[in-house]
Amino acid sequence: MPCPFLGSLNQAFVRNYGSSLMKQYGNYCPIISRGFRSLGKDETKCPFIQQNNNSISEAPKEMTEDIVETVQPYKYENFFNEQISAKKRDYSYRIFRKVSRLAADGMYPQALEGQEYRQVTVWCANDYLGASRHPVVQDAAISAIKSYGTGAGGTRNIAGNSQLTEKLEGEIAKLHKKPAALIFSSCFVANDATLSTLARILPGCIVYSDAGNHASMIQGIRNSRATKHIFKHNDPKHLRELLSKSPAGVPKLVVFETVHSMSGAICPLEEMCNIAHEYGALTFVDEVHAVGLYGKHGAGIGEERGVQHLIDIVSGTLGKAYGNVGGYIAGSSLLIDTIRSLAPGFIFTTALPPPVLAGSLAAIRLLASEEGRTLRSKHQAIVRYFKLSLLVAGLPQLPSVSHIVPVPIQGADKVALVAESLMKRGHYVQAINYPTVARGEERLRFAPGPYHTPEMVDSLVTALIESFHENNISFDQFMINGACRECSLEYKVDMMQDEPFKFQVQVA
Repeated sequence: MPCPFLGSLNQAFVRNYGSSLMKQYGNYCPIISRGFRSLGKDETKCPFIQQNNNSISEAPKEMTEDIVETVQPYKYENFFNEQISAKKRDYSYRIFRKVSRLAADGMYPQALEGQEYRQVTVWCANDYLGASRHPVVQDAAISAIKSYGTGAGGTRNIAGNSQLTEKLEGEIAKLHKKPAALIFSSCFVANDATLSTLARILPGCIVYSDAGNHASMIQGIRNSRATKHIFKHNDPKHLRELLSKSPAGVPKLVVFETVHSMSGAICPLEEMCNIAHEYGALTFVDEVHAVGLYGKHGAGIGEERGVQHLIDIVSGTLGKAYGNVGGYIAGSSLLIDTIRSLAPGFIFTTALPPPVLAGSLAAIRLLASEEGRTLRSKHQAIVRYFKLSLLVAGLPQLPSVSHIVPVPIQGADKVALVAESLMKRGHYVQAINYPTVARGEERLRFAPGPYHTPEMVDSLVTALIESFHENNISFDQFMINGACRECSLEYKVDMMQDEPFKFQVQVA
């Protein structure tokens, strides 16, 4: 019995295009589709197959060869374009300014900006005390280059461990009053490698992380895959509440910062450490924005408040107040040796080069000296002057008891516009937006230093007022042209540089 479908077609057409017809329509035939799978006794009732059972054994070769479904390659560039376009649409796309900071006397803290090399004043660098351009630090780095070259030569295990490396670690351990220290290529790596390793190897470890922690600590905790609980930023009561529910005898880490990088808040360090220890937890304390800036020798908030002994693991940076690059941790000898032996982020990374080691060593010693204390005093004085100047001008600022001065400007588009307006007026400060801060909490983050002058601050405040007006951002302005808008009396903030004080004046 002929197939009614094929029998209805011209036979020459069937001969020429039979293979294509079978490929396209074969699956629609209940007889042939079963025949492709198997030809058992009950698989078909086709009269032709029943009468000529031996004539059909398998599908012809032309029916199976070159059957390839065309799949278009994934459009990677389209995907990348959409990711970048989304960042631009919500104004969170980051543009890196071409800014070359100047180091010469009389030029710092100026920089050359853009293709025109226009001179601007830098207000957002984390080289807080200008250590990167101090002659003692520069001379140490230059001498190390002449003696040992510019590169480390490999990892610490392979040619990268030097006498300078161990001297620097010894100096860091001494600074923080710990038995040992370990340096890393950056403090991001130090935090990530230490937390991911510790929380992973400690059996059943539970991590308690401050809600305001830096991305490096969040990443390290995440990489460890340990159980974690997040407590409210700088909230000892919430920390206690969470720890009180933890099982006894289980390893625990309590992780937080002393000086918060974006708000300038300082944590209740002693209280948080005591609570952690009460429940048998180790404390991991990030002093990145405090080392070099607080304490008699610049060891941070722990030294400033006399509670260094309560910090089990302290992390710090060589790339901010110390003016170089790199990060470190300090703690017990066994803990440091454990991280040295087990942390991939340390083991497989090229060691810090000789000029960085020598420069960092010189910077730590410099800021631990009397000259360092003088720099810190000048630093605190100019920060206070800037905060009071903002207050007098009626410009907004977030409460901060540290050297970091955040000026809130809601909206990623608005904060970017104000930053651009300031740059046109010769002042460089970077707009801060998501993901560094939450959406709706955008800000300008100012970090004035000891080489900024009151005249520079006055110029900046004037530029800020003009930039707010230019971009239609309202604020409670009550100073007009340096005089009170109500009584027209001139008002000038006194710097009071020699006045001793422990923390900055808090401005609500």
